[in-house]
Amino acid sequence: MRSCGILLPIFSLPSRYGIGGFSKEAYRFIDRLKEAKQSYWQILPLGPTGYGDSPYQSFSSFAGNPYFIDLDTLSSDGLLEPAECQHETHVGIDYEWLHQTRFFVLRKAFLRFDRNQKAFRQFCEEQNVWLDGYSQFMALKEHFGGIVLSDWPEEFRLRKEPALSQLLETLSEEIDFWKFLQFEFYTQWGQIKSYANKNGIQIIGDIPIYVAYDSADVWTHPELFSLDASLIPKAVAGCPPDAFSETGQLWGNPLYEWDYHKKTDYAWWMLRLCHALNFYDVVRIDHFRGFDEYYSIPYGSKTAEHGTWKKGPGIELFRRLDIFCPRANIIAEDLGFLTDSVIALREATGFPGMKILQFAFDAREESDYLPHNYEKNCVVYTGTHDNDTMLGWLREASAHDVAFALQYIGTEASSPHLCRAFIRLAMQSVADLAIIPMQDYLEEDSSARINTPSTLGGNWVYQMKQDSFSTRLVTEIAHMTKLYGRIGKEQDECSLNTSKQTTKKH
Repeated sequence: MRSCGILLPIFSLPSRYGIGGFSKEAYRFIDRLKEAKQSYWQILPLGPTGYGDSPYQSFSSFAGNPYFIDLDTLSSDGLLEPAECQHETHVGIDYEWLHQTRFFVLRKAFLRFDRNQKAFRQFCEEQNVWLDGYSQFMALKEHFGGIVLSDWPEEFRLRKEPALSQLLETLSEEIDFWKFLQFEFYTQWGQIKSYANKNGIQIIGDIPIYVAYDSADVWTHPELFSLDASLIPKAVAGCPPDAFSETGQLWGNPLYEWDYHKKTDYAWWMLRLCHALNFYDVVRIDHFRGFDEYYSIPYGSKTAEHGTWKKGPGIELFRRLDIFCPRANIIAEDLGFLTDSVIALREATGFPGMKILQFAFDAREESDYLPHNYEKNCVVYTGTHDNDTMLGWLREASAHDVAFALQYIGTEASSPHLCRAFIRLAMQSVADLAIIPMQDYLEEDSSARINTPSTLGGNWVYQMKQDSFSTRLVTEIAHMTKLYGRIGKEQDECSLNTSKQTTKKH
């Protein structure tokens, strides 16, 4: 069924606490989505971030980012004083400031928290498959001054006994602190997701194919990764040179030991994917082509220019997933240069791929991203978190490409609302689902870009202004959604239920 939604990271929500989170603004955004007849809210990965602040480099595949915990909710629960929350006010997103201040106030909440309550104990039991290892990892990382896993003392990096158990025993209070943060995160996120679902909004979550080297995943299960005896990667992940970077993208993530995963019937992947499918309504798998072939870069390389392609697990992993999570709602991020085998894998899974309008208008060649080439089973975007905004693209793209784009959509460069023309093109297309970044609806320039690949600094800091999702904009989006037949089943049912309630009241 045709439907549509909006892409906006959690951290990009308006907030007075230095970063968007699970606050009243999140609920307000859901209300606006409903009024605008949207069916989906797409977000970025929710994991705790480290160096570089990227949500694609997380300390855990399962844990949530403590920065998203709403301080006002902690205050309402009696865990913080209003003055303590007030001390955390900050304009704009500043990760260094957050790192220096936020955990201080969260520790105050922890000291007032009853660790004997049933809900907390039940959470720890239900999530123990990952929670214990993550909390121990973070406690040790804090104990060692935040240094990277490779720099830890050998006996603790390699989990040698009895040294490890003895130190963990002395850090039991700190371990409980990290469990408390996850309890609050999961509780507040569960309430957000439940509210969204009740209002006909499904959450599209995003999981990176790889995990960070400096993570609980690597520390607790090194056998899953291609590492040497000292826990140092043999090779790392990335992408070869492309339109984003002349020297490629050197991500630095450890690669998987796929032979080992196969021997375990992909047990860790089943746990990870089924967890994500319960955590979200739909899961977008970043860098899907890595399951067909992955790019292996020698460890220590300064760029990604000299890597080699190696075979991934292919369809076997997803056949296993069909057993554990039948009819999984997954979007395959299949961008970039696609080989026949990647296309065959995506088609074998039945997952919809992605179409990006900004990739469509290369005047030199016919593109699969042009809407007249789409099939229904795909998701169309004007751009993603890795692209410039639509307005930024129009200002920075070559004159030939912009001229071709304007000719294709049948409008003039002098049009006052060029961004709207591209949004309409996406909404008109045959794609089953259209997702539009919030910045494109707001017609914002390159300063609102979320991420520029292969760069450090200045990324992941876009924050939507308070009240910019105005009633006028809501009305316009709702009209466009109805005009192009993208009011999903959930929104139809919500509208019907609202109508019935209104009738009863009057």
